[in-house]
Amino acid sequence: MQTLPTPTTTNTASTTPAFETTIKRRKTRPVRVGDVTIGGGYPVVVQSMINEDTLDIDGSVAAIRRLHEIGCEIVRVTVPSMAHARALSEIKQKLKQTYQDVPIVADVHHNGMKIALEVAKHIEKVRINPGLYVFEKPDSNRTEYTKAEFDEIGDKIADTLKPLVISLRDQGKAMRIGVNHGSLAERMLFTYGDTPEGMVESALEFIRICESLDFHNIVISLKASRVPVMLAAYRLMAQRMDAEGMDYPLHLGVTEAGDGEYGRIKSTAGIATLLADGIGDTIRVSLTESPEKEIPVCYSILQALGLRKTMVEYVACPSCGRTLFNLEEVLHKVREATNHLTGLDIAVMGCIVNGPGEMADADYGYVGKTPGFISLYRGREEIKKVPEDKGVEELINLIKADGLWVEPG
Repeated sequence: MQTLPTPTTTNTASTTPAFETTIKRRKTRPVRVGDVTIGGGYPVVVQSMINEDTLDIDGSVAAIRRLHEIGCEIVRVTVPSMAHARALSEIKQKLKQTYQDVPIVADVHHNGMKIALEVAKHIEKVRINPGLYVFEKPDSNRTEYTKAEFDEIGDKIADTLKPLVISLRDQGKAMRIGVNHGSLAERMLFTYGDTPEGMVESALEFIRICESLDFHNIVISLKASRVPVMLAAYRLMAQRMDAEGMDYPLHLGVTEAGDGEYGRIKSTAGIATLLADGIGDTIRVSLTESPEKEIPVCYSILQALGLRKTMVEYVACPSCGRTLFNLEEVLHKVREATNHLTGLDIAVMGCIVNGPGEMADADYGYVGKTPGFISLYRGREEIKKVPEDKGVEELINLIKADGLWVEPG
């Protein structure tokens, strides 16, 4: 189960002004998705999506389990047909029988009212895309949308959405209103253009329908494949919600980020920028790779920002002419020996000049002292000087002596 984060701390040194040393997150309402809570001050939730066809019961159960075992807290599946929607019942039952219950969110697109209503019986959260939920066939001859035409479609959307909202409301389940920059409804494109404003207005229209039915268990996303568009959309959404007294959690992501190093950098540029501003309550890194590869990126982003601590934080200098050992090689050895631990900061520094100061916040330090020897630190205190070839072994012994060591695996 999740636990609430510790309060924000500040730097209170008497010689400097007080500065925030942790991110001050935007206040949002808590939204329950099974046994996971999004928003409400709870830790940022990690999500991903399986690639398996939901009709493949065994394959889907195995894929969901693989993701959950490595830290994915909510798993998304796609339901393009009624048969897929019904299959979710078997998937949930088999998960409970062979593993454990896992919160699932189902994607519903293209005139999906009947599918969404069936889905809502079986899983904890339904994701709908405002641009596709009531599909408007594009008209190549259209030059404008009159207010009457705009409102007529809005009324149709409200009528179509109402049964799903009531079902989710009465069951205590959740909805993600998932706007996508690449699939805005035609009338939004004509009215607002292909803009972040159009994305925000699209989300607000659906939010207001939900609120009119006293349903507030809502999460909002405004994804785009271009980072500047994604950033602008989420920032505008936060501003509009604040102005209207709305406090719904935000699901962050750069859609279609690609693969490899650039896909990771692109996702981080968008997600981390917003999280650093305090915007965002749940994240998904969308890579053109196996879903399991998305989870480490999510946790690395959260760890780097100090929002969640799920692994060892390594502090290491870039090396220079003063370095007294092969820093890259030693860092690799230290990481290999300790990367199964959680919650520790370990510094590997090349020399005594900057090492102790730059690693002052670390729990343990491994610092080049003199040729052939290294010094081990506990916090700011130098504990012992040992031969370089015994450094990693003695670091482990120091961690063991403090009762913080666990055996790998």
